[in-house]
Amino acid sequence: MDKIYDVIIIGSGPAGLTAALYTTRANLKTLVIAGSTWGGQLMLTTLVENYPGFPEGIQGPELMQNMRKQAEKFGAEIIDRDFTSGDFSPLRQGSEGQARLFKVRTSEQEYEGKAVIIATGAETKWLGVPGEKEKIGRGVSSCAPCDAFFFKGKNVIVVGGGDSAMEEALVLTKFAESVTLIHRSENFRASEIMLDRVKNNPKIKMILNTEVKEILGKEKVTGVRLFNNKTNEIKDMPIDGVFVAIGHIPNTKMFQGVEQDERGFIKVHDHYKINIEGVFVAGDVHDSEYKQAVTAAGFGSAAALEAERWLERSHE
Repeated sequence: MDKIYDVIIIGSGPAGLTAALYTTRANLKTLVIAGSTWGGQLMLTTLVENYPGFPEGIQGPELMQNMRKQAEKFGAEIIDRDFTSGDFSPLRQGSEGQARLFKVRTSEQEYEGKAVIIATGAETKWLGVPGEKEKIGRGVSSCAPCDAFFFKGKNVIVVGGGDSAMEEALVLTKFAESVTLIHRSENFRASEIMLDRVKNNPKIKMILNTEVKEILGKEKVTGVRLFNNKTNEIKDMPIDGVFVAIGHIPNTKMFQGVEQDERGFIKVHDHYKINIEGVFVAGDVHDSEYKQAVTAAGFGSAAALEAERWLERSHE
């Protein structure tokens, strides 16, 4: 191995690229394993209006291109390859007597680093119905705080039955003309307090025991096809927007030995450290609460600062 990195960052969304910006500016040799489809969820969005510094908004892919260019400007090495596995157990001594090294693998090569930042993010659980995928960003969304403004005065639905769905619906009432909550059951996973808030909001109505089977429209959403799983009735409902809130899946399955909670999110110990010394975490891969680009970027900077401090202490 002819090159050993100070920090290897796995992931290239706002958390990973912000972390790379901070580590490279700290003069740490940094490798970013970006993935074959790099950039995170913002690559699937259109106009982003809630990221600081862009009063007119910015397209999601453009924002990520800018982040990548900034990290590369300061010396980050970025490879568009998928992470396949990592050995985060104690290894051998480095060739120059350094502390243990971590091995990180892609399908093509193996890399070694003194510290690792995991920033692989989380993926939205989509409905998987016809008409959904091609309309993401064209009336289909998974983030009301990001996109609610675009539905001012319009009629939208929220699909889901947990706290996230309740939060999405409540946010949307500030902009939309009407919000309809579609849930496949009569029972909710949401907390009582959140459910009460939704039930008591005059802008929100509920359709229960109902599933979305298709999202209608050509260039944008014009309606949904609904299936009542009790009566077997199928009907079309005209609508301007669909917000999917059935959960997120953290990208953690490939990490062996990394402590996770019951939902698969990585557990954080004391400022972005995990259960393995020298490995840090940033962004939606551990954050099940906020799931915003700006918070992910903040987590990325914090994880990078923690990694820098750890490297200073452990390699003195």
